[in-house]
Amino acid sequence: MLATPGPLPTGAGWSFEVKWDGMRVLAEVTDGGGEPALRLRTRSGRDVTANFPELAGLVDLAPDVLLDGEVVLLDGGVPSFAALAHRIHGPAGGRPVTFMVFDVLRLYGVPLLDRPLSERRATLERLDLAATPHVEASPLYPDGAALLEVTASRGLEGVVAKREDSRYRPGRRSPHWVKIAHRQSQSCVVGGWKPERGGGGGRVGALLLGVPGPDGLEFAGRVGSGLAGAAVQDLLAARLTEVPESPFARLPPRADAADARWCSPTVVVEVAHLGWTAAGRLRQPVFRGIRDDVEAVDVRREPG
Repeated sequence: MLATPGPLPTGAGWSFEVKWDGMRVLAEVTDGGGEPALRLRTRSGRDVTANFPELAGLVDLAPDVLLDGEVVLLDGGVPSFAALAHRIHGPAGGRPVTFMVFDVLRLYGVPLLDRPLSERRATLERLDLAATPHVEASPLYPDGAALLEVTASRGLEGVVAKREDSRYRPGRRSPHWVKIAHRQSQSCVVGGWKPERGGGGGRVGALLLGVPGPDGLEFAGRVGSGLAGAAVQDLLAARLTEVPESPFARLPPRADAADARWCSPTVVVEVAHLGWTAAGRLRQPVFRGIRDDVEAVDVRREPG
């Protein structure tokens, strides 16, 4: 279940959480008649169990349970998607993540999707999450306006408001969950790249970004900020597959298309930005990392 961007809701029947800047993960423990087994998967279905060995203690939580939450990594005391992306794609080891759990969808073989959020949350709080290393329950707050102010002052991403009577609808973007972000971000499909000037053609100077539209991949601008690091360059070199023709529905403007290397539109990246222009381009985008938890076909333009 996904949140819908919007203004902070008011009135009774809402609870509020921090909007964590991480990777959405479903954690499932099953017992097939033997030892309990843990599987961690992203919302796109990708198995990331091996990426987070520090969460192995979840197998002791219950013999059968399905949890929804966000894997985060703190950078200077603040969750950072860029730091998490570096941890996932960098060398083995590194700083441990924290799994912030905000929902329980099944327990002891009983589906909870049609139970109201308030009941699911009460069930979650009866589980002994505190005894599991690197796992916490995402705190709930009654005052959304106060939480929005605090998250802004502390450099956090924002707030998620949830109707306490909401049922869980997998994969759907629901008006009963509302996200209010302090800074805008957008998942984009990479359709090409431009070589770094004076870099001999081997380094990526800018990525050509797109968002799927009714006629195909629509050009959304290019991003060069945030690409300079050696780890990012190595990762892009390994992931971008060159193709002979542009994957965009319409060729990008001449200044962007000149000297471009086109690539298969399968890699999804996250960028921070300052809004959209009238021409449908991102304002001052900054590269934050590759999103392995989002498939290219699922990318949609976020309002802003």
